[in-house]
Amino acid sequence: MTDTCTVAPPVGGFTADDDGWRFEGALTLENAAVVMDACRALPFPANGRVDFAGLRQADSAALAVIMALRRRASAEGRPLVLTGTPPGIESLAAVYGVEDLAHGVA
Repeated sequence: MTDTCTVAPPVGGFTADDDGWRFEGALTLENAAVVMDACRALPFPANGRVDFAGLRQADSAALAVIMALRRRASAEGRPLVLTGTPPGIESLAAVYGVEDLAHGVA
């Protein structure tokens, strides 16, 4: 890793830098389409790291976004490494039977 860090401006709640993507804010049905469009506009992180520690409000749409990220990572031959996934997302994933989705490496 270099001493400098390339940081892209926030796009749809995501900030991209050399360490991956970080999400900040809400991810709900109201903004999921905007978030998905923003994801498509950013190059997928080479290390696959997507940090959701800044996720402040979420509903089932957050799971849909994570599933889309998983599909994209797979299509691009990259890993998907989720970090900072809030307990609420893990609980939703359990309800929908996709527990592995919200746990780290996918």
